[in-house]
Amino acid sequence: MEFPIRCFTCGSVISTLHKEFKEKSKTEPKGKVLDDLGIKRLCCRTVIISHPDISEKLLMYNKK
Repeated sequence: MEFPIRCFTCGSVISTLHKEFKEKSKTEPKGKVLDDLGIKRLCCRTVIISHPDISEKLLMYNKK
């Protein structure tokens, strides 16, 4: 499943922040990264944190 463009609950655009969140969360706590990115709503924070990154696993099954 691709990362959603908008939050499912409030409709805020969150897809532009996903890449930066992914990079920064490797070195810093996730809560601090979300605060730095300006994501205040609980619904948006939940979508970003709980999204499974399965794209690399799916690429294993693409035999071209």
